Amino acid sequence: MNEASHANSSAPPASHNRARNPGVALDVSWFEPVGVNASAVERRVASLTGRRSLKKEYQAAWLVRALTCLDLTTLAGDDTAGRVHRLCAKARRPLDEDVLEALGLTDSPPTVGAVCVYPTMVAPAVRALAGSGIPVASVAAGFPAGLTPLKQRLAEIDYAVSEGAGEIDIVITRAHVLNREWSALYDEVKAMREACGAAHLKAILATGDLKTLRNVYSASMVAMQAGADFIKTSTGKEDVNATLPVSLTMLRALRDYRDATGFEIGFKPAGGLRTAKDALNWLILMKEELGLPWMRSDLFRIGASSLLTDIERQLSHYATGRYSANYRHAMA
Repeated sequence: MNEASHANSSAPPASHNRARNPGVALDVSWFEPVGVNASAVERRVASLTGRRSLKKEYQAAWLVRALTCLDLTTLAGDDTAGRVHRLCAKARRPLDEDVLEALGLTDSPPTVGAVCVYPTMVAPAVRALAGSGIPVASVAAGFPAGLTPLKQRLAEIDYAVSEGAGEIDIVITRAHVLNREWSALYDEVKAMREACGAAHLKAILATGDLKTLRNVYSASMVAMQAGADFIKTSTGKEDVNATLPVSLTMLRALRDYRDATGFEIGFKPAGGLRTAKDALNWLILMKEELGLPWMRSDLFRIGASSLLTDIERQLSHYATGRYSANYRHAMA
């Protein structure tokens, strides 16, 4: 596999090597005058995914890169410490030995970007991942609805951090966006950012509930002004989750925030990404809109555990010339 080094590096995730986003004072002039042309957004994403084709070793290299950006997740009501332990084993070694050998990665096997669990499963995940360099992320703050009282949401964040979570995925109150209550949204995210301490904050916007791309842009900007280190599309529980038009809108907000402050904020699409082709489409979007730095796990994550199975199948096909059955690539 001889794709450029930026696409096939399997170095451990660098998610904690970047300085925290300190945020700025709320300034509605950064987003209130901004309109979003939905038709133009759709044309842009169609042109990006339609004109680039990745084949053979180049496709394999990009799929390895996508694998290293995955947040391997279990958020089930019947989660147990045993299930989390098995998922963490998968996170440490997501590819079979024969595939690693065919890809030339035996000496530096790739790992996923993070493991994401509920707060009560953080401690088992931390123990299972000890020494791996893989961070543990925890959903918190009343996930997925975000409608519990703020005091309880902050307590949940504090608990997850005390258990060892290095990243916290919070969810905003959608009503603040729908009612354009920007000060309330800013204060909420800032309080949750402070509760995270040294842990990185990923702000879930639940874009499927926000109705318009203009709302998506505004919510993205407020979350970043309040100190979010990542902005994330969805909980995975909405009727509509990550889409390319929504993602493009959020990336333009990321770019504008970087130009205004000098800080680079991460992006995480979640929900709706199921195939290796989806992973390639989002990587293309990241490269074309923000460049190579946003193709690494410190600035890009994919919240779609089921995606790993298809990535494994495609890489196995590259290695052997045959497609394997899904059951050969168990998640845990």
